[in-house]
Amino acid sequence: MHQTTQEFKLFTKSSKQGYQEKLIGVMLKTLVYGEKTLMASINLAKGATIPQHQHIHEQSGFLISGSLNFIIDGDHFIAEPGDSWTIPADIPHGVQAIDDSSIIEVFSPVREDYLP
Repeated sequence: MHQTTQEFKLFTKSSKQGYQEKLIGVMLKTLVYGEKTLMASINLAKGATIPQHQHIHEQSGFLISGSLNFIIDGDHFIAEPGDSWTIPADIPHGVQAIDDSSIIEVFSPVREDYLP
């Protein structure tokens, strides 16, 4: 269901299959990736928490549904459907799902730990 060239995944058809539980209540599926970016679909169950962490990747996201409470570099942000964000590389951040939530995130460089 996907087209690949070299080590890239260029196209993925929509599917509810292929998600992996990364943390309790946090389901992730890599959608596509290229040389410099990776796009992932992430579903968080109400109350799920991604603890504060940091990484070398710049991370941009878009909230499709639900609501999230972000802590980014010590500041709190409430995200609602249609909101977006960018978290620079090496900035501490974490999130808790206020409601069941669905997001799309893009990472640069490619997150090797999210490759299929």
